Amino acid sequence: MHVPDGFINAPVSVAAGVVAAGAVAVSLRGARRELGGTSQAEGFGGERAAPLAGLVAAFIFAVQMLNFPVAAGTSGHLLGGALAAILVGPYTGVLCVSVVLLMQGVLFADGGLTALGVNVVNMAVVTVVVAYAIFRGLLKLLPDTRRSVTAAAFAGALFSVPGAAVMFSLFYALGGTTDVPFDKVFGAMVGVHVLIGIGEAAITAATVGAVLAVRPDLVHGARGLAAPLKLRVGGVLVDAPAAAPAPVAVAARSPRKLWAAGLVTALVLAGFVSFYASSSPDGLEKVAADKGIDQKVTEHAAAGSPLADYSVKDVGDARLSGGLAGVIGVGATVVVGTGIFWTVRRRRAEDLTAASTASSAV
Repeated sequence: MHVPDGFINAPVSVAAGVVAAGAVAVSLRGARRELGGTSQAEGFGGERAAPLAGLVAAFIFAVQMLNFPVAAGTSGHLLGGALAAILVGPYTGVLCVSVVLLMQGVLFADGGLTALGVNVVNMAVVTVVVAYAIFRGLLKLLPDTRRSVTAAAFAGALFSVPGAAVMFSLFYALGGTTDVPFDKVFGAMVGVHVLIGIGEAAITAATVGAVLAVRPDLVHGARGLAAPLKLRVGGVLVDAPAAAPAPVAVAARSPRKLWAAGLVTALVLAGFVSFYASSSPDGLEKVAADKGIDQKVTEHAAAGSPLADYSVKDVGDARLSGGLAGVIGVGATVVVGTGIFWTVRRRRAEDLTAASTASSAV
């Protein structure tokens, strides 16, 4: 759903940029709390959350390269807002997706630079808000189990995609550069993105479930989850007696193995599996071509980038060119993302230190 330059007029694009900048600013403040925690009881100190957030951004970048078919001549790809919000928190989730969109726009000419604000609002802000609201609401109603977290993740992701489609339609109603009626754009966008939402939900639930299976303490949305330990007694599973709190050394075990596995997975997806992704236009591209809202699209400012269109310039082999571009993209995203999140975490630590010093002085 990367909106190119020329779909939305300049005034609305500027206004969307202002909204996006405000959302990012709010998210930076919120992410300080999500990334700056030091409670070992929660098992999610900021010193580990920051690199994991960078990994989440890189993983979203990689999976967004894997377009999957959803209907005749149409494909979809992960937006990632739901996944990021559930794994690392809603404020950090907005930043994760925003980093991905920035890297895609600047390095790969994917998503217009003048439309960056529109894309951040659609794909980062709206998806996170819709998904996390549904996710938290369902967790209040469902049993306190890992299956409930996975089911709530599925539902949140499912509705986040058509939510972003609705937001794009509203942007088009306010500043579309063509005369296509709003109702036609709205119906087509929501219709196809409901189908794409099913793929988003499946990917999100599978990823969240996989992390829950090995390190539930690292899933932001599963904090406080306390599924009882089961013991087999006489061939029957029964709840084990309540155990004493885990020692700090256990709760604080390093997430390096998970981080390494996640990075390798992202590199494989972007560097190899992406070659087999669907070549059909995604939902927005298909609607734009069918309804004629792409009549005034303009060339991307970074069209001459050596990585434009997810290929490396002067590398003739398509498989190698696309794979190298994907690997470079994952590497750049994890470096930039981790750098940003480390900076946010350190700022939080400095604020806490300053507050503690002032309190001691009093």
